[in-house]
Amino acid sequence: MKARRRARAVALQGLYELDFTRHSPEYALGCRLRDRPMSASATAFTFHLVEGVVDRKSELDLVMAELAPEWPVDQIAVVDRNILRIAIYELLFDSDIPPKVAINEAVELAKLFGSDSSPRFVNGVLGSLASRGREHILATLTPQASKA
Repeated sequence: MKARRRARAVALQGLYELDFTRHSPEYALGCRLRDRPMSASATAFTFHLVEGVVDRKSELDLVMAELAPEWPVDQIAVVDRNILRIAIYELLFDSDIPPKVAINEAVELAKLFGSDSSPRFVNGVLGSLASRGREHILATLTPQASKA
């Protein structure tokens, strides 16, 4: 598995744990990284993703609700919800990641960790974001978010 994909997978696992526990991001990721260390750059990328998602979780969930209105966010499978949070974070707030890469990586994570329908669902939600455009989505968030 490529280093960045593995970093995203570890971020997904950490975010999954955070949904069910009161652990800190540092603890959740630390346990995984202690068992299977990664390079310094991959580790930094993992923490960047998790911290970004945790810091912007409410905004990411608002975007998710807008992009998949037929699915209340709390009813989306936990794995799918966290894959979408990572990808939406990358698409909206991490300009270093090309949109096609963020979407492809999310679909690959959905294939690895989600149900049979997860890849199609993730691709559909993220395709909707891509078709609406980053600026349009950011404009629907708080004024502070659109300055990011």
